[in-house]
Amino acid sequence: MKTSFISTLAVQNAMRLTIQRGQSEIQTLQKEIVTGRHHDIGVALGASAGRSVALNREVQRLETIRDSNALVTQRLSASQLSLNLMSDNAQGMLDAFISLTGSDDATRIRIAKSDVANALDAFTDAVNSSSNGEYLFGGVNTDTEPLADYQAAGSAAKASFDAAFLGYFGFAQSSASAATITTAQMDDFLTNTLAPMFNGAQWNTDWSNASDTNITSRISANELVDSNANANADGMRSFALAAVIGLELLDTAIGEDVRALVNSRAIQHAGEAVTGIDNIRSGLGISQSRVDKANVSLDLQIKVVELHIGDLEGVDAYEASTRMSSLLAQVETSYQLTARLTQLSLTNFL
Repeated sequence: MKTSFISTLAVQNAMRLTIQRGQSEIQTLQKEIVTGRHHDIGVALGASAGRSVALNREVQRLETIRDSNALVTQRLSASQLSLNLMSDNAQGMLDAFISLTGSDDATRIRIAKSDVANALDAFTDAVNSSSNGEYLFGGVNTDTEPLADYQAAGSAAKASFDAAFLGYFGFAQSSASAATITTAQMDDFLTNTLAPMFNGAQWNTDWSNASDTNITSRISANELVDSNANANADGMRSFALAAVIGLELLDTAIGEDVRALVNSRAIQHAGEAVTGIDNIRSGLGISQSRVDKANVSLDLQIKVVELHIGDLEGVDAYEASTRMSSLLAQVETSYQLTARLTQLSLTNFL
């Protein structure tokens, strides 16, 4: 019979290695139980790890679009608030003009002019509103104030009107000679001189720094929407034109028939402003609805992809808990055995 010797040190070292491996595996199992996924995806999935990476990348892409949609929603909501203010002021200006229909009373004219001036101030402030440091109605020119203040000192638009009136009639609108203006002359001036100043390139020279091109935002994998508006829209131009007619011509020395013509044109353009601004509101409202629907779709897509990821990367929490309990018991037993082994010594028996 052959006898071999095993030292207590060798046994103790073997037990220590067992404890270390058990502790390491317990930490791994704890992480898997908490996260619900494999500790090492590459080791656990092997060749399927590439599919896991692709699915996680898809979730990140969808979440990025959803996060950017939050900014789009904020921009659209702020734009709607400003447009609502513009529409109210356009309606108020229209009401002021309508109140003058059939009247040549100087007091009522002064009150209407004051209402128009206030409406234009509020309109200008609303057009120049911003959100997150970007002007809402500049189109893609979000870093430049879209609309010039007509009533500010040194206004280019005011200077252009004064020059146009003087060039057409030969005297300023404040002159007493305005009483000599005929209905035909005023009609021709309004139609062929003043209106083109708000429809052509001069609008961009005197009034607007906005771009005709709006910001386009991607709200889903294959869907784009306009996420702002611009100060060059027809409703904006009509508002400015109606306001200038009211401010510059209503309280001049023109005759009653000419004033009636001026007021009817102001009513026409103010009505166009209300309609045009409401059309912009409708367009942005459609964009808001599409963003909301896109967000619902994105949430569903993310949930579906995350389910696939869970099936691929997920662990059985019950099984992991059972394994961890078993390992804890083994480690505890190893601790006890190691403690007993350290007490084995010949000196204890001598």
